[in-house]
Amino acid sequence: MATVACSGLQMTKTRPCISSSRTVVKAGAAILGVKPKKVSWVTLGSVSHLSSALPFQRNFMSSGFKSNNVATKAMAESNEIKPVSGLPIDLTGKRAFIAGVADDNGYGWAIAKSLAAAGAEILVGTWVPALNIFESSLRRGKFDESRVLPDGSLMEIAKVYPLDAVFDNPEDVPDDVKTNKRYAGSSKWTVQEVAESVKEDFGSIDILVHSLANGPEVSKPLLETSRKGYLAAISASSYSYVSLLKHFIPIMNPGGSSISLTYIASERIIPGYGGGMSSAKAALESDTRVLAFEAGRKYKIRVNTISAGPLRSRAAKAIGFIDMMIDYSLQNAPLQKELSSDEVGNTAAFLSSPLASAITGAVIYVDNGLNAMGVGVDSPIFKDLDIPKDKH
Repeated sequence: MATVACSGLQMTKTRPCISSSRTVVKAGAAILGVKPKKVSWVTLGSVSHLSSALPFQRNFMSSGFKSNNVATKAMAESNEIKPVSGLPIDLTGKRAFIAGVADDNGYGWAIAKSLAAAGAEILVGTWVPALNIFESSLRRGKFDESRVLPDGSLMEIAKVYPLDAVFDNPEDVPDDVKTNKRYAGSSKWTVQEVAESVKEDFGSIDILVHSLANGPEVSKPLLETSRKGYLAAISASSYSYVSLLKHFIPIMNPGGSSISLTYIASERIIPGYGGGMSSAKAALESDTRVLAFEAGRKYKIRVNTISAGPLRSRAAKAIGFIDMMIDYSLQNAPLQKELSSDEVGNTAAFLSSPLASAITGAVIYVDNGLNAMGVGVDSPIFKDLDIPKDKH
């Protein structure tokens, strides 16, 4: 069962030379409802630099796309030096690998954007069957508007890798997948092979992000879910994170950060979120705690997961009732506003920064406080109570 990737990134033409120093930029949490170019941001400023221009001399080598003129990087730049105040999130010199990016409206995209705005260099893993469409969209500039960073520059990436996190190594790949035309032309896309390729290309990373989930029977109630569908959900949505960290942690620098994405269905009943996906998210959160201990003791790596509220992403629409979940949250959460993907992205940037150096093994809720509610206050039962409501 292949893993569904959830968001996307973009590339630009290679510059003839790359400066070893970068200037101060701003990044932060976007105010809901404002278009990217008009967003009001909290300052996260960074003074970025690259230790080497080597990554920018490499060609874009992903399957289905060849060009000697295109390379990618993920550095927020500005020609104007501005003073930084407060506690800036500075990821200068850090490198992140984000698994699960195939369009521009998911949490993976938002996380990549916030990390880039804070100065990190971005590497991306994209689900193999979605790779050609993804790259085609990049070439056509389909994501250009979404690439705009707080300082007006465009988010860029260093390299895109084909990735299917359901398979740990080549020996795990069944023959029917090897001969599948959607995988034709791609090479080195199992977790082990991608980690080895990243090591060969860049040496090491500092940040690992797991933005992957798939449940082939998600629309079925748990009582109607087959063993095959249940195990497929666990494999793609939770064990894939164990595998990803297992293979990447040897090339992660001490003090690094690893982040995954979970959902409140791990601990609360969400009717309609079936097929074993609630179980997969519960396993992911349990694994986060165990991995935090093991990775912290042996490698000095922090491991956390973000429990994000509902987002109208392409992947979430596959569930079939995402609009109802968003409306429910809007009516019942302490903060009556629709969640922005940027708010999750900025939380990931914080967790990846030195400001979160003592946070590990944690589930961080970014859902407007909905996780704290015990009842749905939009019920007619509460109609006579004086419950403050946002007047839209």
